[in-house]
Amino acid sequence: MTGYATSLGASDEHTITVLGQNLADDLMGKVGFGELAFWLVALRRPTSGELRLFEAVLVALAEHGLTPSAIATRLTLTGAPESVQGAMAAGLLGGGSRFLGVTEDAGRFLAASLSGVAIPRSEAEWDELALATVRRQREAGRFVPGLGHNVHRSGDPRTPVLYSLAESNGLLGPHLRLFRAIGRVHPQVLGRTLPLNGAGACGAVLCDLGFPVDTLRGFALLARCAGLVGHVAEEMRRPIGFQVYENVDGATEYDPPAAPTR
Repeated sequence: MTGYATSLGASDEHTITVLGQNLADDLMGKVGFGELAFWLVALRRPTSGELRLFEAVLVALAEHGLTPSAIATRLTLTGAPESVQGAMAAGLLGGGSRFLGVTEDAGRFLAASLSGVAIPRSEAEWDELALATVRRQREAGRFVPGLGHNVHRSGDPRTPVLYSLAESNGLLGPHLRLFRAIGRVHPQVLGRTLPLNGAGACGAVLCDLGFPVDTLRGFALLARCAGLVGHVAEEMRRPIGFQVYENVDGATEYDPPAAPTR
């Protein structure tokens, strides 16, 4: 029979092994959840600075109010109160290009922009690279991932905190540097100034921590799970789902399709 290899975990009658460690003896009560999440993907333990920055990313992405993902979770729980897993899944399925997916999109964009180029050595060189990057996006008719926010129009409060943590822990890498340079130069191309949003900064941080871009959305979803569990608990404690449904239903105007022309 063909074997199936995994480096993550296994169990037998008496023990559970995770990442080569005895779960009960070596990890429980000794390793935090954020550290374990980092370790499971990177297959190495983070340094103290890396862990601090990584957990700041998780906190930054965990909760942002009654966003579409939270509303989807609450409405699903309203229709199926016995299905917490369905409510959680409903919220996570909406992690796309406008919400949650920006972390991956920005990280992927920055990584592609840095691929095959010499790493700049000065702020002027970073600005030159950023300017060329933004111009290419504009000429292709595409948005720059991580620029702008529908609520924080004058500045996302998460972004400077992430930069401060990266700098203080010696982890300000090329993806964060390029993202910051994009923030400086994009008005020259776009003709307006947009904030660097927190989700984009999170993508830059995760890339600088060495995570593959294909894993970045997973971290955004992992973080948002904490917020969605909170929404599930609050919906059980202080429900608003039926009110949302009734408000939408009451504001709906039926517009029958036009009669077909012959």
